[in-house]
Amino acid sequence: MESLLFLLKGILIGLLFGVPVGAVGTMTVSRTLNHGFGAGIITGLGSSVADCIYAGVGAFGLTLVSDFLLKYETVIHLLGGCLVITMGISAFFRKQKSSDETRPAERKLPMFFSAFAVGITNPAAILTFLFAFSYFDLSAGMNAFHGILLVSGVLLGTLLWWLTLSGVAVRLRERAVKHRTMLNRIFGSLLILFGFIIFISSIR
Repeated sequence: MESLLFLLKGILIGLLFGVPVGAVGTMTVSRTLNHGFGAGIITGLGSSVADCIYAGVGAFGLTLVSDFLLKYETVIHLLGGCLVITMGISAFFRKQKSSDETRPAERKLPMFFSAFAVGITNPAAILTFLFAFSYFDLSAGMNAFHGILLVSGVLLGTLLWWLTLSGVAVRLRERAVKHRTMLNRIFGSLLILFGFIIFISSIR
């Protein structure tokens, strides 16, 4: 029963961590509208894997890794900001394509790795997970098995959120077809904005 609590709390932490709609959330909705449900899930999965890596660093106390990442946090953040701005510019100028040209199977790996890259360039996530683990009183008495369950729960929780977000977006896809060019510009602008916010927060 105690082990199950680690899994359930991990799912809750994953949900809470995933719900704020930032750059990856914008990418997920945009790709779902453009390419379908699978594209949204693939994008979300990339972010979830990055979250699990940082959750694992926090859960297993890998201080050597966390110290390195936090030491170079500003540089990593700036790289992430550049990536988000680049994707925003690409989305802004993307032309509307017909449905037969938007098959997600052709772009699975780029979708996954671009979302992973955005997620992994946020080393501060380690501190967020450490705070969450402390808040839910998970740090004391946690063994390796509990840690695996906790990280697995984070993966399930974040994936549950991306499933929900992609599911909502795909319901709106048919209505959005006629306005896809305008939506691409809106989502592109949002990504550029998120990129600049990352730049400003990193410099400050």
